[in-house]
Amino acid sequence: RLLAKLLTWLPSTTTGDREELFMPDYGEQALWSQVASDGNICTSRYCTAENCFYARARRAAESAHVIIVNHALLMADIGVESNIIPEYKYLIIDEAHHLEDNITNQLTFSTDQKSLEQLLRELSQPLRGSDRHVGFIHEIARRALAAIPNHLKGDVNDLIYKSQHIIDKSIGSTRQLFTALANFVNEIPSGRSPYNYKIRLTDDTRSQPAWSDVEVTWDNTNAGLSDVSRSLGILYTMLTEMEAFDIPNWEELLANLASYRSRIDEIRANINQILTNPSRDRILWVEQSIQNRVISLHNAPLHVGHLVQEHLLKAKEAIIFTSATMRTNNSFEYFQERLDLWEAEGAAVGSPFDYENNTLVYIPIDVPEPNTPGHQKVFEEGLVELTKRIKGRTLVLFTAYSQLRNSARNIKGPLAEAGVVVYQQGDGSSRRQILENFVTADQAVLLGTRSFWEGVDIPGPALSCVVIARIPFAVPSDPVVAARSETFDEPFYQFSIPQAILMFRQGFGRLIRQKDDRGVVVIFDKRVVSKSYGQAFLDSLPSVTEQRDALANLPSMAENWIYHGGL
Repeated sequence: RLLAKLLTWLPSTTTGDREELFMPDYGEQALWSQVASDGNICTSRYCTAENCFYARARRAAESAHVIIVNHALLMADIGVESNIIPEYKYLIIDEAHHLEDNITNQLTFSTDQKSLEQLLRELSQPLRGSDRHVGFIHEIARRALAAIPNHLKGDVNDLIYKSQHIIDKSIGSTRQLFTALANFVNEIPSGRSPYNYKIRLTDDTRSQPAWSDVEVTWDNTNAGLSDVSRSLGILYTMLTEMEAFDIPNWEELLANLASYRSRIDEIRANINQILTNPSRDRILWVEQSIQNRVISLHNAPLHVGHLVQEHLLKAKEAIIFTSATMRTNNSFEYFQERLDLWEAEGAAVGSPFDYENNTLVYIPIDVPEPNTPGHQKVFEEGLVELTKRIKGRTLVLFTAYSQLRNSARNIKGPLAEAGVVVYQQGDGSSRRQILENFVTADQAVLLGTRSFWEGVDIPGPALSCVVIARIPFAVPSDPVVAARSETFDEPFYQFSIPQAILMFRQGFGRLIRQKDDRGVVVIFDKRVVSKSYGQAFLDSLPSVTEQRDALANLPSMAENWIYHGGL
């Protein structure tokens, strides 16, 4: 499946960026790591793939006066001490409201049994159908034995044999660790989602009976990984002392050997912190993929503001943070608090668009609240009637892929009878292809989750209606959300609502992309008028024409607004 996606995507991509592909499945993500550039191995000194996406981007950057990168690459550059992006003094960060999340993602350690075993197997693994082993340490032995004197060969063979045995044993203990983690996960019946099951590691979760088995098996795994690291260190020393023997690619072997050891040490230190040595400034959790039951471990920073201060503000002469959605309650305070930007100067620039005359915000007040009986059915029926009446031209924004999938299944038939095509995120097509199909179709509805709430730019009549299925609150059980919520006195009002307002404003902003655009934003979440906090979402919008009315009146009012210029 991933191969099919890649073959479809490669002719159209200009950057090769991972974020252009929709890959919610763990198996696809794991396979991606095998074809992606790897900062530990892909170095300009040794890489032979001179025309890969990374190499082309690097060459272009070195000769450019202005360099444009995404947040992930910016933070990766900081993580490797500025070795990716050429030296620069001035920085403009667009979409800065995402910076905290992107820093967090970039600095989050993650590993699982498959990736850890794969790393060890790259060093040494049995050759199927043979008593021989293959792998990097055996390649070192092959090259060294062909170049060194006979009296040294015995020492090399002994060390390789011992290392091979240590690695085999470490692979076995790794399996035992993740089996213990799976048993632990099965003890805790909470936090499930359509794709994964996340368990934040707190004092309470560590008190579960199965956790003691995790700690015991980690002691064995930790010792095994320590032995692997030590054996690689000995091998490195031995190889260093063989410089005079003209071993082929001697420097490359040393560099890769050091890289393997560094990666194993990093993994060992992170897992040790996750399982036995938690820190108050880290967010630690275990995750299980619902689709294939794969267990993974994660270690993320609780706060990132000090990193922004140290690596960006103090290191550059000037930085501009810009975004259409950095303010909540007409203030930059929330954004400044998240990134420790208290000394930054703020400026709000008004929009050139006439929202009041061109944007109708419609709130159907008789739709049941989300998560109450009847809501989903009423939502889907209302969506069908609306989009039939206005001939498609609608982007529907969901907060959960499960709701998107259910709605797609239920509305496709009725809309097809009316000649309206439904495109949905997650159907195997790239984001770009989905958008192109939507724009070129005569009558179409596009269903998207969080990545479609922003960055979608469809000016003109192809998009005349944006439907917001529900307020985009973050999942409260998500480990990062839960941990950061605990740092506030009133987490719902100080953290959850500001976060949701920023996303809400992004979704609203998909509609009007140029001065002569006109359309309707429909909010199917009654809480914006029924809850005390709801007005904060409406107040975050520019001055618009607002209508609170029955769902039955929505299709005709939307049609009149879009096609006839009024209600």
